[in-house]
Amino acid sequence: MQAILDAITAGERSPEAYAALPVPPSYRAATVHKDEVGMFEGLSSREKDPRQSLHIEQVPVPELAPGEALVAVMASAINYNTVWTSIFEPVATFGFLERYGRTSEFAKRHDLPYHVVGSDLAGVVLRVGPGVTKWQPGTEVVAHCLSVELEDADGHNDTMMDPQQRIWGFETNFGGLAELAIVKANQLMPKPTHLTWEEAASPGLVNSTAYRQLISKNGAGMKLGDRVLIWGASGGLGSYATQMALAGGATPVCVVSSPDKAAIARAMGAELIIDRSAEGYRFWNEEGTAQNPKEWQRLGKRIRELTGGHDVDIVFEHPGRETFGASVYVTRKGGTITTCASTSGYMHEYDNRYLWMNLKRIISSHFANYREAWEANQLISRGLIHPTLSKTYPLAEVGQAALDVHRNAHQGKVGVLTLAPQAGLGVTNPEMRARLEGAINRFRDA
Repeated sequence: MQAILDAITAGERSPEAYAALPVPPSYRAATVHKDEVGMFEGLSSREKDPRQSLHIEQVPVPELAPGEALVAVMASAINYNTVWTSIFEPVATFGFLERYGRTSEFAKRHDLPYHVVGSDLAGVVLRVGPGVTKWQPGTEVVAHCLSVELEDADGHNDTMMDPQQRIWGFETNFGGLAELAIVKANQLMPKPTHLTWEEAASPGLVNSTAYRQLISKNGAGMKLGDRVLIWGASGGLGSYATQMALAGGATPVCVVSSPDKAAIARAMGAELIIDRSAEGYRFWNEEGTAQNPKEWQRLGKRIRELTGGHDVDIVFEHPGRETFGASVYVTRKGGTITTCASTSGYMHEYDNRYLWMNLKRIISSHFANYREAWEANQLISRGLIHPTLSKTYPLAEVGQAALDVHRNAHQGKVGVLTLAPQAGLGVTNPEMRARLEGAINRFRDA
Protein backbone atom coordinates (compact mmCIF):
# COMPACT_ATOMS: atom_id res chain seq x y z
CA MET A 1 0.00 0.00 0.00
CA GLN A 2 2.93 2.32 0.63
CA ALA A 3 3.96 2.27 -3.05
CA ILE A 4 0.44 3.38 -4.02
CA LEU A 5 0.48 6.18 -1.46
CA ASP A 6 3.94 7.29 -2.57
CA ALA A 7 2.80 7.53 -6.20
CA ILE A 8 -0.26 9.56 -5.25
CA THR A 9 1.56 11.99 -2.96
CA ALA A 10 4.36 12.43 -5.53
CA GLY A 11 1.81 13.57 -8.10
CA GLU A 12 2.33 10.66 -10.48
CA ARG A 13 -0.82 10.25 -12.55
CA SER A 14 0.12 8.35 -15.73
CA PRO A 15 -1.90 5.18 -16.46
CA GLU A 16 1.34 3.32 -17.18
CA ALA A 17 2.78 4.12 -13.75
CA TYR A 18 -0.36 2.90 -12.01
CA ALA A 19 -0.50 -0.25 -14.12
CA ALA A 20 2.97 -1.05 -12.83
CA LEU A 21 1.96 -0.65 -9.18
CA PRO A 22 1.12 -3.97 -7.52
CA VAL A 23 -2.30 -4.16 -5.86
CA PRO A 24 -1.86 -5.63 -2.37
CA PRO A 25 -3.80 -8.75 -1.37
CA SER A 26 -5.60 -6.94 1.47
CA TYR A 27 -6.41 -3.46 2.72
CA ARG A 28 -7.54 -1.68 5.88
CA ALA A 29 -11.26 -1.03 6.14
CA ALA A 30 -14.01 -0.03 8.56
CA THR A 31 -16.40 -2.96 8.93
CA VAL A 32 -19.36 -4.26 10.87
CA HIS A 33 -19.68 -7.99 11.56
CA LYS A 34 -22.62 -10.24 10.82
CA ASP A 35 -22.22 -12.18 14.06
CA GLU A 36 -22.62 -8.98 16.10
CA VAL A 37 -25.97 -7.72 14.81
CA GLY A 38 -27.59 -8.48 18.17
CA MET A 39 -25.00 -6.69 20.27
CA PHE A 40 -27.27 -3.70 21.05
CA GLU A 41 -30.47 -5.60 21.82
CA GLY A 42 -32.48 -3.95 24.59
CA LEU A 43 -30.82 -0.55 24.16
CA SER A 44 -32.47 2.57 22.81
CA SER A 45 -31.08 4.05 19.62
CA ARG A 46 -29.44 6.83 21.61
CA GLU A 47 -27.56 4.31 23.78
CA LYS A 48 -26.08 2.36 20.86
CA ASP A 49 -22.40 3.20 20.39
CA PRO A 50 -20.79 2.88 16.91
CA ARG A 51 -17.38 2.64 18.58
CA GLN A 52 -18.34 -0.85 19.73
CA SER A 53 -19.56 -2.15 16.38
CA LEU A 54 -17.20 -0.54 13.85
CA HIS A 55 -13.95 -2.46 13.40
CA ILE A 56 -10.75 -1.48 11.60
CA GLU A 57 -9.28 -4.60 10.04
CA GLN A 58 -7.49 -6.03 7.02
CA VAL A 59 -9.85 -7.49 4.42
CA PRO A 60 -9.08 -9.19 1.09
CA VAL A 61 -9.12 -7.16 -2.12
CA PRO A 62 -12.08 -8.49 -4.14
CA GLU A 63 -11.98 -9.38 -7.81
CA LEU A 64 -12.79 -6.50 -10.14
CA ALA A 65 -15.94 -7.03 -12.22
CA PRO A 66 -16.73 -5.64 -15.69
CA GLY A 67 -17.74 -1.99 -15.54
CA GLU A 68 -16.07 -1.39 -12.18
CA ALA A 69 -13.11 0.59 -10.90
CA LEU A 70 -10.74 -0.04 -8.00
CA VAL A 71 -9.98 3.27 -6.28
CA ALA A 72 -7.23 4.12 -3.83
CA VAL A 73 -9.23 6.08 -1.25
CA MET A 74 -7.43 9.05 0.25
CA ALA A 75 -10.39 10.25 2.32
CA SER A 76 -14.03 9.52 3.03
CA ALA A 77 -16.77 10.95 5.26
CA ILE A 78 -19.52 9.93 7.67
CA ASN A 79 -23.14 9.89 6.53
CA TYR A 80 -26.17 8.91 8.55
CA ASN A 81 -26.42 5.64 6.65
CA THR A 82 -23.11 4.60 8.24
CA VAL A 83 -24.59 5.43 11.63
CA TRP A 84 -27.63 3.26 10.82
CA THR A 85 -25.36 0.45 9.66
CA SER A 86 -23.25 0.65 12.80
CA ILE A 87 -26.22 0.44 15.18
CA PHE A 88 -28.04 -2.14 13.02
CA GLU A 89 -31.11 0.03 12.53
CA PRO A 90 -33.74 -0.05 11.15
CA VAL A 91 -32.44 -3.44 9.97
CA ALA A 92 -29.00 -5.00 9.74
CA THR A 93 -27.49 -4.34 6.31
CA PHE A 94 -26.46 -7.98 5.85
CA GLY A 95 -29.93 -8.68 4.46
CA PHE A 96 -29.16 -6.22 1.65
CA LEU A 97 -25.88 -7.97 0.92
CA GLU A 98 -27.50 -11.41 0.92
CA ARG A 99 -30.21 -10.36 -1.52
CA TYR A 100 -27.71 -8.64 -3.79
CA GLY A 101 -25.48 -11.71 -3.67
CA ARG A 102 -28.22 -13.85 -5.15
CA THR A 103 -28.51 -11.74 -8.32
CA SER A 104 -25.30 -12.71 -10.16
CA GLU A 105 -21.92 -14.41 -9.91
CA PHE A 106 -20.12 -11.10 -9.41
CA ALA A 107 -22.71 -9.93 -6.89
CA LYS A 108 -21.86 -12.95 -4.72
CA ARG A 109 -18.66 -11.11 -3.73
CA HIS A 110 -20.77 -8.73 -1.64
CA ASP A 111 -22.37 -11.40 0.55
CA LEU A 112 -19.74 -11.67 3.26
CA PRO A 113 -19.73 -12.01 7.06
CA TYR A 114 -18.39 -8.46 7.22
CA HIS A 115 -19.58 -5.24 5.58
CA VAL A 116 -17.09 -2.56 4.47
CA VAL A 117 -19.09 0.62 5.00
CA GLY A 118 -19.01 4.18 3.71
CA SER A 119 -20.74 6.05 0.87
CA ASP A 120 -18.24 8.83 0.08
CA LEU A 121 -14.71 8.88 -1.29
CA ALA A 122 -12.02 10.98 -2.90
CA GLY A 123 -9.02 9.23 -4.37
CA VAL A 124 -7.23 7.96 -7.45
CA VAL A 125 -8.29 5.21 -9.86
CA LEU A 126 -5.94 2.21 -9.61
CA ARG A 127 -7.54 -0.30 -11.96
CA VAL A 128 -10.59 -0.50 -14.22
CA GLY A 129 -12.53 -3.60 -15.19
CA PRO A 130 -13.41 -4.81 -18.67
CA GLY A 131 -15.59 -2.42 -20.66
CA VAL A 132 -14.53 0.76 -18.84
CA THR A 133 -13.35 3.38 -21.34
CA LYS A 134 -14.06 6.81 -19.81
CA TRP A 135 -11.83 6.48 -16.75
CA GLN A 136 -8.14 5.55 -16.60
CA PRO A 137 -5.80 4.59 -13.76
CA GLY A 138 -4.22 7.71 -12.31
CA THR A 139 -7.37 9.86 -12.57
CA GLU A 140 -8.31 11.85 -9.47
CA VAL A 141 -11.95 11.19 -8.67
CA VAL A 142 -14.79 11.46 -6.24
CA ALA A 143 -17.66 8.99 -6.22
CA HIS A 144 -21.39 9.34 -5.79
CA CYS A 145 -23.14 6.47 -4.05
CA LEU A 146 -25.72 5.28 -6.59
CA SER A 147 -24.97 1.69 -7.60
CA VAL A 148 -27.28 0.62 -10.42
CA GLU A 149 -27.34 -2.29 -12.85
CA LEU A 150 -29.32 -0.54 -15.66
CA GLU A 151 -30.64 -3.80 -17.10
CA ASP A 152 -34.27 -2.78 -16.56
CA ALA A 153 -36.16 -0.26 -18.70
CA ASP A 154 -37.44 1.49 -15.56
CA GLY A 155 -33.98 2.91 -14.85
CA HIS A 156 -33.38 4.58 -18.17
CA ASN A 157 -35.49 7.69 -17.59
CA ASP A 158 -34.30 8.16 -14.01
CA THR A 159 -31.72 5.72 -12.66
CA MET A 160 -33.12 6.13 -9.16
CA MET A 161 -36.20 4.26 -10.44
CA ASP A 162 -34.16 1.21 -11.47
CA PRO A 163 -35.38 -1.85 -9.52
CA GLN A 164 -31.73 -2.81 -8.99
CA GLN A 165 -30.78 0.60 -7.56
CA ARG A 166 -28.69 0.40 -4.39
CA ILE A 167 -26.70 2.76 -2.21
CA TRP A 168 -23.03 1.84 -2.39
CA GLY A 169 -21.43 1.17 1.00
CA PHE A 170 -24.86 0.72 2.59
CA GLU A 171 -26.73 -1.77 0.41
CA THR A 172 -23.51 -3.01 -1.22
CA ASN A 173 -20.14 -4.00 0.17
CA PHE A 174 -16.65 -2.54 -0.44
CA GLY A 175 -17.53 1.01 0.63
CA GLY A 176 -15.43 4.13 0.98
CA LEU A 177 -14.35 4.06 4.64
CA ALA A 178 -11.29 2.07 3.64
CA GLU A 179 -7.92 2.31 1.90
CA LEU A 180 -9.40 0.80 -1.28
CA ALA A 181 -12.93 0.72 -2.64
CA ILE A 182 -14.78 -0.84 -5.54
CA VAL A 183 -17.33 1.27 -7.40
CA LYS A 184 -19.11 1.08 -10.71
CA ALA A 185 -17.44 3.31 -13.31
CA ASN A 186 -20.65 5.32 -13.63
CA GLN A 187 -20.25 6.40 -10.01
CA LEU A 188 -17.07 8.33 -10.76
CA MET A 189 -16.81 12.11 -11.14
CA PRO A 190 -13.81 14.47 -11.39
CA LYS A 191 -12.29 15.57 -8.10
CA PRO A 192 -12.59 19.36 -7.57
CA THR A 193 -9.05 20.60 -8.07
CA HIS A 194 -9.11 23.35 -5.42
CA LEU A 195 -10.05 21.02 -2.57
CA THR A 196 -8.05 18.74 -0.30
CA TRP A 197 -8.82 15.03 -0.32
CA GLU A 198 -10.96 15.24 2.82
CA GLU A 199 -12.83 18.31 1.58
CA ALA A 200 -13.52 16.70 -1.80
CA ALA A 201 -14.79 13.52 -0.15
CA SER A 202 -17.27 15.25 2.13
CA PRO A 203 -19.98 16.65 -0.23
CA GLY A 204 -20.78 13.55 -2.31
CA LEU A 205 -23.83 11.94 -0.74
CA VAL A 206 -25.36 14.96 0.99
CA ASN A 207 -24.70 17.48 -1.79
CA SER A 208 -26.24 15.21 -4.42
CA THR A 209 -29.17 14.37 -2.14
CA ALA A 210 -29.86 18.06 -1.45
CA TYR A 211 -29.60 18.88 -5.16
CA ARG A 212 -32.24 16.36 -6.21
CA GLN A 213 -34.49 17.11 -3.25
CA LEU A 214 -34.45 20.89 -3.63
CA ILE A 215 -33.37 21.83 -7.17
CA SER A 216 -34.15 18.96 -9.55
CA LYS A 217 -37.42 18.52 -11.41
CA ASN A 218 -37.55 15.16 -9.57
CA GLY A 219 -37.69 17.07 -6.27
CA ALA A 220 -39.07 20.46 -5.28
CA GLY A 221 -37.88 22.27 -8.43
CA MET A 222 -36.94 25.38 -6.45
CA LYS A 223 -37.16 28.65 -8.39
CA LEU A 224 -35.97 32.21 -7.97
CA GLY A 225 -37.78 33.91 -5.10
CA ASP A 226 -39.03 30.79 -3.30
CA ARG A 227 -39.09 30.79 0.48
CA VAL A 228 -37.61 27.54 1.78
CA LEU A 229 -37.81 26.20 5.34
CA ILE A 230 -34.67 24.13 5.96
CA TRP A 231 -34.55 21.87 9.00
CA GLY A 232 -31.07 21.28 10.40
CA ALA A 233 -29.66 24.08 8.27
CA SER A 234 -26.11 23.70 9.60
CA GLY A 235 -26.05 19.90 9.33
CA GLY A 236 -24.84 17.57 6.62
CA LEU A 237 -27.88 17.92 4.35
CA GLY A 238 -29.20 21.27 5.46
CA SER A 239 -25.93 23.11 4.97
CA TYR A 240 -25.96 22.25 1.26
CA ALA A 241 -29.65 23.07 0.93
CA THR A 242 -28.99 26.46 2.54
CA GLN A 243 -26.16 27.21 0.10
CA MET A 244 -28.26 26.11 -2.88
CA ALA A 245 -31.20 28.25 -1.81
CA LEU A 246 -28.96 31.31 -1.49
CA ALA A 247 -27.12 30.64 -4.75
CA GLY A 248 -30.41 30.05 -6.57
CA GLY A 249 -32.05 33.29 -5.51
CA ALA A 250 -34.38 31.74 -2.93
CA THR A 251 -34.81 32.83 0.69
CA PRO A 252 -33.90 30.13 3.22
CA VAL A 253 -35.57 30.09 6.63
CA CYS A 254 -32.99 28.13 8.59
CA VAL A 255 -33.98 26.02 11.57
CA VAL A 256 -31.08 25.18 13.88
CA SER A 257 -30.70 23.88 17.42
CA SER A 258 -28.08 26.10 19.06
CA PRO A 259 -26.48 29.55 18.88
CA ASP A 260 -23.32 28.02 17.37
CA LYS A 261 -25.36 26.50 14.57
CA ALA A 262 -27.19 29.77 14.04
CA ALA A 263 -23.81 31.45 13.62
CA ILE A 264 -22.88 28.91 10.94
CA ALA A 265 -26.10 29.64 9.04
CA ARG A 266 -25.34 33.36 9.18
CA ALA A 267 -21.79 32.71 7.96
CA MET A 268 -23.27 31.01 4.91
CA GLY A 269 -25.30 34.16 4.21
CA ALA A 270 -28.67 33.23 5.69
CA GLU A 271 -30.59 35.99 7.48
CA LEU A 272 -33.83 34.30 8.61
CA ILE A 273 -32.95 31.90 11.41
CA ILE A 274 -34.98 30.02 14.01
CA ASP A 275 -33.14 28.50 16.97
CA ARG A 276 -35.68 25.85 17.87
CA SER A 277 -34.02 25.10 21.21
CA ALA A 278 -33.93 28.71 22.32
CA GLU A 279 -37.54 29.20 21.26
CA GLY A 280 -38.57 25.98 22.97
CA TYR A 281 -40.66 24.25 20.30
CA ARG A 282 -42.19 20.99 21.53
CA PHE A 283 -44.13 19.37 18.72
CA TRP A 284 -44.82 16.18 20.74
CA ASN A 285 -45.77 15.49 24.33
CA GLU A 286 -43.15 14.00 26.64
CA GLU A 287 -44.32 10.45 25.94
CA GLY A 288 -44.02 10.99 22.20
CA THR A 289 -47.57 9.76 21.70
CA ALA A 290 -49.40 12.92 20.59
CA GLN A 291 -48.54 16.10 18.72
CA ASN A 292 -49.33 19.63 19.78
CA PRO A 293 -50.89 21.63 16.91
CA LYS A 294 -50.51 24.83 18.93
CA GLU A 295 -46.77 24.45 18.49
CA TRP A 296 -47.22 24.10 14.72
CA GLN A 297 -49.19 27.34 14.82
CA ARG A 298 -46.49 29.03 16.87
CA LEU A 299 -43.84 27.98 14.35
CA GLY A 300 -46.00 29.22 11.47
CA LYS A 301 -46.43 32.57 13.18
CA ARG A 302 -42.67 32.85 13.74
CA ILE A 303 -42.00 32.11 10.05
CA ARG A 304 -44.43 34.83 9.00
CA GLU A 305 -42.73 37.28 11.37
CA LEU A 306 -39.42 36.59 9.64
CA THR A 307 -40.74 36.66 6.07
CA GLY A 308 -42.99 39.69 6.33
CA GLY A 309 -46.22 37.72 6.52
CA HIS A 310 -45.51 34.88 4.08
CA ASP A 311 -45.66 31.11 4.51
CA VAL A 312 -42.90 29.01 2.94
CA ASP A 313 -43.16 27.61 -0.59
CA ILE A 314 -40.98 24.57 0.16
CA VAL A 315 -40.08 22.63 3.27
CA PHE A 316 -36.78 20.73 3.09
CA GLU A 317 -37.64 17.77 5.35
CA HIS A 318 -35.32 15.10 6.70
CA PRO A 319 -35.81 14.80 10.50
CA GLY A 320 -39.05 12.88 9.89
CA ARG A 321 -41.34 11.91 12.75
CA GLU A 322 -40.38 14.74 15.11
CA THR A 323 -41.03 17.57 12.64
CA PHE A 324 -43.23 16.26 9.85
CA GLY A 325 -46.58 17.37 11.28
CA ALA A 326 -45.23 20.89 11.69
CA SER A 327 -43.75 20.83 8.18
CA VAL A 328 -47.09 20.00 6.58
CA TYR A 329 -48.85 22.69 8.60
CA VAL A 330 -46.46 25.59 7.87
CA THR A 331 -46.19 25.09 4.09
CA ARG A 332 -48.17 27.61 2.07
CA LYS A 333 -51.31 26.64 0.18
CA GLY A 334 -50.16 24.79 -2.94
CA GLY A 335 -46.66 24.42 -1.54
CA THR A 336 -44.34 21.43 -1.37
CA ILE A 337 -42.92 19.30 1.42
CA THR A 338 -40.01 17.27 0.09
CA THR A 339 -38.62 14.50 2.28
CA CYS A 340 -35.50 12.38 1.91
CA ALA A 341 -34.96 10.80 5.32
CA SER A 342 -36.28 10.19 8.81
CA THR A 343 -33.44 10.61 11.27
CA SER A 344 -35.87 11.06 14.19
CA GLY A 345 -38.17 8.21 13.18
CA TYR A 346 -39.86 6.68 10.14
CA MET A 347 -43.50 6.70 11.24
CA HIS A 348 -44.58 10.19 10.21
CA GLU A 349 -47.84 11.69 11.45
CA TYR A 350 -49.58 14.82 10.20
CA ASP A 351 -53.07 16.30 10.02
CA ASN A 352 -54.22 15.52 6.49
CA ARG A 353 -56.71 18.40 6.49
CA TYR A 354 -53.83 20.83 6.13
CA LEU A 355 -52.50 18.84 3.18
CA TRP A 356 -55.59 17.93 1.21
CA MET A 357 -57.70 21.05 1.73
CA ASN A 358 -54.76 23.33 0.95
CA LEU A 359 -53.54 21.42 -2.12
CA LYS A 360 -50.07 20.85 -0.75
CA ARG A 361 -47.76 18.17 -2.10
CA ILE A 362 -45.44 15.69 -0.38
CA ILE A 363 -42.59 14.61 -2.65
CA SER A 364 -40.30 11.76 -1.72
CA SER A 365 -36.65 12.12 -2.70
CA HIS A 366 -33.88 9.56 -2.39
CA PHE A 367 -30.24 10.33 -3.22
CA ALA A 368 -29.81 11.37 -6.91
CA ASN A 369 -29.32 9.94 -10.37
CA TYR A 370 -25.93 10.20 -12.10
CA ARG A 371 -26.83 13.39 -13.97
CA GLU A 372 -28.05 15.10 -10.78
CA ALA A 373 -24.96 13.96 -8.86
CA TRP A 374 -22.71 15.19 -11.69
CA GLU A 375 -24.41 18.61 -11.73
CA ALA A 376 -24.13 18.86 -7.94
CA ASN A 377 -20.43 18.00 -8.15
CA GLN A 378 -19.96 20.66 -10.83
CA LEU A 379 -21.35 23.26 -8.41
CA ILE A 380 -18.56 22.26 -6.03
CA SER A 381 -15.91 22.23 -8.78
CA ARG A 382 -16.94 25.71 -9.96
CA GLY A 383 -16.82 27.14 -6.44
CA LEU A 384 -20.54 27.97 -6.35
CA ILE A 385 -21.19 25.57 -3.46
CA HIS A 386 -18.57 24.76 -0.82
CA PRO A 387 -17.77 21.77 1.39
CA THR A 388 -19.10 21.94 4.92
CA LEU A 389 -16.33 19.90 6.55
CA SER A 390 -15.95 20.72 10.23
CA LYS A 391 -13.69 18.00 11.60
CA THR A 392 -11.57 15.13 10.28
CA TYR A 393 -10.64 11.88 12.03
CA PRO A 394 -8.12 9.20 11.06
CA LEU A 395 -9.55 5.86 9.95
CA ALA A 396 -8.58 4.34 13.29
CA GLU A 397 -11.10 6.65 14.98
CA VAL A 398 -14.01 6.08 12.60
CA GLY A 399 -16.17 4.88 15.49
CA GLN A 400 -15.83 8.23 17.24
CA ALA A 401 -16.58 10.03 13.96
CA ALA A 402 -19.78 8.02 13.59
CA LEU A 403 -20.70 8.68 17.23
CA ASP A 404 -20.36 12.43 16.66
CA VAL A 405 -22.93 12.21 13.86
CA HIS A 406 -25.16 9.83 15.84
CA ARG A 407 -25.24 12.27 18.77
CA ASN A 408 -25.55 15.35 16.53
CA ALA A 409 -22.36 16.65 18.15
CA HIS A 410 -21.05 18.04 14.86
CA GLN A 411 -21.48 20.80 12.34
CA GLY A 412 -21.78 20.06 8.62
CA LYS A 413 -19.82 16.96 7.65
CA VAL A 414 -17.28 14.83 9.53
CA GLY A 415 -14.42 13.58 7.37
CA VAL A 416 -12.22 10.50 7.69
CA LEU A 417 -8.65 10.18 6.40
CA THR A 418 -8.12 6.72 4.91
CA LEU A 419 -4.87 6.52 2.89
CA ALA A 420 -4.00 10.20 3.27
CA PRO A 421 -1.36 10.48 6.02
CA GLN A 422 -2.53 13.95 7.07
CA ALA A 423 -5.13 16.57 6.30
CA GLY A 424 -4.51 19.33 3.80
CA LEU A 425 -3.17 17.29 0.87
CA GLY A 426 -4.49 16.99 -2.68
CA VAL A 427 -4.92 20.62 -3.85
CA THR A 428 -3.85 21.09 -7.48
CA ASN A 429 -5.43 24.50 -8.12
CA PRO A 430 -4.08 26.71 -5.32
CA GLU A 431 -5.06 29.95 -7.10
CA MET A 432 -8.75 29.03 -7.08
CA ARG A 433 -8.47 27.82 -3.51
CA ALA A 434 -6.97 31.10 -2.37
CA ARG A 435 -10.01 32.97 -3.69
CA LEU A 436 -12.43 30.65 -1.86
CA GLU A 437 -10.48 29.84 1.30
CA GLY A 438 -12.83 31.64 3.68
CA ALA A 439 -15.93 29.88 2.37
CA ILE A 440 -14.16 26.49 2.33
CA ASN A 441 -13.17 26.87 5.98
CA ARG A 442 -16.48 28.25 7.31
CA PHE A 443 -17.38 25.11 9.20
CA ARG A 444 -13.86 24.45 10.50
CA ASP A 445 -13.68 28.00 11.82
CA ALA A 446 -17.04 27.78 13.61
